[in-house]
Amino acid sequence: MTPDARLGHMDRALALAGEAATRGEVPVGAVIVAPDGRVVAMASNRTRELGDPTAHAELLAIRAACAALGAERLTGSDLYVTLEPCPMCAAAISFARIRRLYYGASDPKSGGVEAGPRVFAHATCHHAPEVYAGIGEREASALLKTFFAARRE
Repeated sequence: MTPDARLGHMDRALALAGEAATRGEVPVGAVIVAPDGRVVAMASNRTRELGDPTAHAELLAIRAACAALGAERLTGSDLYVTLEPCPMCAAAISFARIRRLYYGASDPKSGGVEAGPRVFAHATCHHAPEVYAGIGEREASALLKTFFAARRE
């Protein structure tokens, strides 16, 4: 996959994150790309809207991709998400057998990939995707900072 294609997928995730912010949700967007390059699922955070603490963008996208592909695993698929996945989402990414994880902003407080528990580094982790951090980081960080600054006003 070309760098331009990777940026295009992250641009979609960033747009979804922006939509989440306008709904009052933490601005996180996720896009899942099948091995053939098709976008099979897109989602943004909906925890408030659905009254569901598990309705993170990554989980919603994984569920939608599994339904679209008629499979319980997403072997060979790539996930683009604007924020480092939390431990819950990192575990789901492992269980779904996502091939590559691309994420934008790091999350030193709640992350589960390079911060916090580092889910993929545990011996009990059945599958660890290739991880590429910092894709669209500036834009993702700006969305998050703007969102939380407005909340504090």
